[in-house]
Amino acid sequence: MKNQGPIILSQILSPGSIQLNLKSTDREGVLEELVNQVAAIAKQPEARQTLLRALHEREQLHSTGIGDGVALPHARNALVGLVDKPVIVFGRSEQGVAFGAIDGAPSKLFFLLVAPTVTEHLSMLARVSRLLREPRLRQELLVADSPRKVLALIQDAETRM
Repeated sequence: MKNQGPIILSQILSPGSIQLNLKSTDREGVLEELVNQVAAIAKQPEARQTLLRALHEREQLHSTGIGDGVALPHARNALVGLVDKPVIVFGRSEQGVAFGAIDGAPSKLFFLLVAPTVTEHLSMLARVSRLLREPRLRQELLVADSPRKVLALIQDAETRM
């Protein structure tokens, strides 16, 4: 893979991969809702099952709830062949979901990360983690009223980075 510079999250995320009203009240349901937003595998039940299984295995190792109301579900390894370019799905839960976060707080903001290579996987994980350290961004994402607003917020935060 040739290096195309840093991964720009706001270019990977699209309004169709943003779900502002997750309905699930548990980790299993949230993971399923997020996986169902991955357009690249929407019509491939086997691929969806593969991704879901990988996410469950990762959660059993250690929760991807990173605290401050944020969870970054991702598979432990890049899922080679599952997607041909990096995918991010953003989901928001108003009531919050117990996700086994380090601080014990329920997770309300979810970023599902799927990448075809380990390099892209690690790059996405690092970038999302860095962006979400900003309390202002987390607060704004909690109240954003549309997928386009979420995209604009992430784009602004990346510009400031």
